Amino acid sequence: MKNNKPLNIKKKTINFMLCILFIVFALLQLNDPDGILWFSIYFIVAILCLYNSFKPIPKSFLIITIVALLFFAVLHFSLFIDYLKTENKEEIFGKMDYKKPYLEGTREFIGLLLATLGLLYQIKIRKNDN
Repeated sequence: MKNNKPLNIKKKTINFMLCILFIVFALLQLNDPDGILWFSIYFIVAILCLYNSFKPIPKSFLIITIVALLFFAVLHFSLFIDYLKTENKEEIFGKMDYKKPYLEGTREFIGLLLATLGLLYQIKIRKNDN
């Protein structure tokens, strides 16, 4: 049976924090050349986290969105592997260097994984309420 009851306050609080986190991620993307794409991805995840606090999002929609995020992450996986092979791991926190595309690719890969985890949490909290 479909569960339409609202989430408890703890789950709503976590979702609100996830929403704020992904909005911050979205805003940080606005200075990138492809910022609109990344802003959209993170902002959509933020809205889904907030919306799911009040009204259940169909599991099938969440799964399709997760699959899309993971597909996009796979496109960045080779850059992540390149980063893992480097000596200086701290440069991931530095400025973008166009001679080192693996830096931005790794950031994007990790961001997509975080977005995926945020949506997996949305499935988990609704499943646990049944």
